[in-house]
Amino acid sequence: MRLIDQHTHSIAAPDHDLSPDAFASLLTESDRPPAAGTTPWDSALGLTVLRVCGPVLDAGRQPRPETYLAARAALGGAEAARRLLRAAGLDSCFVDTGLTTAAGAPLLGLPAFAALSGAGVREVVRLEHIAEQTTSSAAHWGEATRTAIAETVRAANAVAVKSVLAYRHGLDIDPARPTPAEVARAAGDHLAEAARGGRPRLSHPVLLRHLLWTAVDLRLPIQLHTGFGDPDLTLHRADPSLLTGFIRAVEPHRTPLVLLHCYPFHRQAAWLAQAFPHVYCDVGLTLSYTGPAAPRLLGETLELAPFGKVLFSTDAYGLPELHLVGATAFRDAVTGWTRDAGLPPAEAARLADLIGAGNADRLYGQALLRP
Repeated sequence: MRLIDQHTHSIAAPDHDLSPDAFASLLTESDRPPAAGTTPWDSALGLTVLRVCGPVLDAGRQPRPETYLAARAALGGAEAARRLLRAAGLDSCFVDTGLTTAAGAPLLGLPAFAALSGAGVREVVRLEHIAEQTTSSAAHWGEATRTAIAETVRAANAVAVKSVLAYRHGLDIDPARPTPAEVARAAGDHLAEAARGGRPRLSHPVLLRHLLWTAVDLRLPIQLHTGFGDPDLTLHRADPSLLTGFIRAVEPHRTPLVLLHCYPFHRQAAWLAQAFPHVYCDVGLTLSYTGPAAPRLLGETLELAPFGKVLFSTDAYGLPELHLVGATAFRDAVTGWTRDAGLPPAEAARLADLIGAGNADRLYGQALLRP
């Protein structure tokens, strides 16, 4: 089953030893320490890592966490990462470069990640990350960010851009394109805050809208975080249906919008993908975290979403284990769903290829980009 991981992240540099606690911290979306007497290993994701990755690292089928980490250390970080990434069998990875560290370790650069994984790697440019590095006066901030984003996309030969609007404000925004005067006033507020306390995160809704509309004009697919994530977001404001006004406003431009993750709002995302021709969705991250429920959740997405509008991704971050778990969860879920649907083998294979790679080929033009 050919897989294009249409949204993922790099892994912690293998030569940087993660402590057991740091490793475990990457098995949860929470950035807080676990409650006394608990561990992230005791979760659907933790159990799946042990079951799926244990044999790949010669640690056994369902080892204890300490046994697994010992076997991993004995192989060395680079060999463990190579085995896990190659076992995932990913044809291509579209990597969001907006994050640079994981559990205190630097993330591996894209060429090194490509060499370890054996996959074709393309960059996804995070809009807010570029804007926060742009220096300009308030009057010229709008044009400076437009130029910086366009130049970054061109230099990286990026396949898509991404917004973390859900974290910075919430998806309940005014859908209209802001005027230059509105952007300049909001930039003044943002720069004044930066002068008072260093370089703050970009969270002004007018400036976030400006970034989205800048991306619309690029005509590249725009990936948008929706649904669950770390405690930095407010979950009900990450419901993708809150974007309906913006989706309607973008429709005449035909710029594709890709709703990422979506859980527990995957049914809302599925409806949006059915209702609007330029909207796509994935259940990356969701399938990895939900263990035995993954086939059901994929099925709930496919209740409404057209099969040609659903994409595979892992949203793996920090640990190569998460690339393998994400790929395995998807393969198992789509195989189970097509079996339960009573599809003949040829039709089941066609559907699995559509969601696993074919839709990404079509949406991103990946067939033209592959070596």
